[in-house]
Amino acid sequence: MAAACTRALCKVGGGILESPAARRFGTVSSFLVGNVCSRGSGRAYGTGGHRSQLLSSLRTGAGGGGGGRVLGCAVLLGGGLGLYHTVKFRLQQHLAEEETKVSGGRAGGPALTLYQYKTCPFCSKVRAFLDYHGLPYEVVEVNPVMRKEIKWSVYRKVPILMVDTDVQLNDSSVIISSLKTYLISKDKSVSDILRCYPEMKSVNERGKEVTEYSNKYWVMLDQGEAAELYPDKGMQKEEMKWRQWADDWLVHLISPNVYRTSGEALASFDYIVREGKFGPYEGFFAKYVGAAAMFLIAKRLKSRHNLQDDVRQDLYKAVNEWVAAIGKKRKFMGGDQPNLADLAVFGVLRVMEGLQAFDDMMENTKVKPWYRRMERASLNHEGRA
Repeated sequence: MAAACTRALCKVGGGILESPAARRFGTVSSFLVGNVCSRGSGRAYGTGGHRSQLLSSLRTGAGGGGGGRVLGCAVLLGGGLGLYHTVKFRLQQHLAEEETKVSGGRAGGPALTLYQYKTCPFCSKVRAFLDYHGLPYEVVEVNPVMRKEIKWSVYRKVPILMVDTDVQLNDSSVIISSLKTYLISKDKSVSDILRCYPEMKSVNERGKEVTEYSNKYWVMLDQGEAAELYPDKGMQKEEMKWRQWADDWLVHLISPNVYRTSGEALASFDYIVREGKFGPYEGFFAKYVGAAAMFLIAKRLKSRHNLQDDVRQDLYKAVNEWVAAIGKKRKFMGGDQPNLADLAVFGVLRVMEGLQAFDDMMENTKVKPWYRRMERASLNHEGRA
């Protein structure tokens, strides 16, 4: 944009210099300066002498046509200065990019792209981490039907986080642990860190191949870094325990609660369609057929996870257990600041916002003060380094 403006100014300046008006006595300058004089009389306090000399010189330029030439030169000078600053900016930008490459990408931080479903609790966990730490990232909303946005990936689930377009992180807990390690360790690249979380494939009880990752709740630090992040005995073990609890238990309470009744299922899918990436026909189909299907599936999930007939009670119990684990003396499980367990639980619960299940949870449990503190911490990027 700056370069285009500069080129335009140069053309205007050249045109003025070559125009017949510039060769006639005061034609351009008299018109412009006369207007200035008529609008500015008596208002330049303390500068009247300098202004009069300037206007006089413009009127009486060398050869009688100097006013137009002076104006043309001024425009050319402005264009030249613009070009200079454009070149200077480009050079500085190039040097900054080279410095970033040399330093392994840490000068401006890695470029992050998150492939997600907005209403997915695992994706929400990753966003909670990125937002809290003030890490800029781009979002690619994936169509949950066709998933063409991730057709390039062998791994077909979300979230997927691409780092600098060439390192792919899968699984929400691996993404969070890897990035936390990267933010603390000064001598490790993301690709080096990723080797600490090896992929394991197995077949579950239903005969379906599943992918898991070793060590995914561990932040890979040396002894000194670990002591700084977890100053009190048992903090790391507590964080890992509740992160796993969020994945293995809390997340399975979401669907049975948001699809508890046919009305809630329809309201939930209306929200999913509005927030997700659906075509017009897909959206209609998802809203009505999907709501009916998930209402029935929620019943099966209730049986699979041995939930009570009133699944709200399981949600209330789980949330109150979390609040009790934090205790009355801590703002967060991490103390004065959220730790990875806080961010995981917040991310999971946040996907219910705007739905009846969320309102019921806030009204019937003790989670509200902690949740509001987490909202502020995330919104204000309080974990920014």
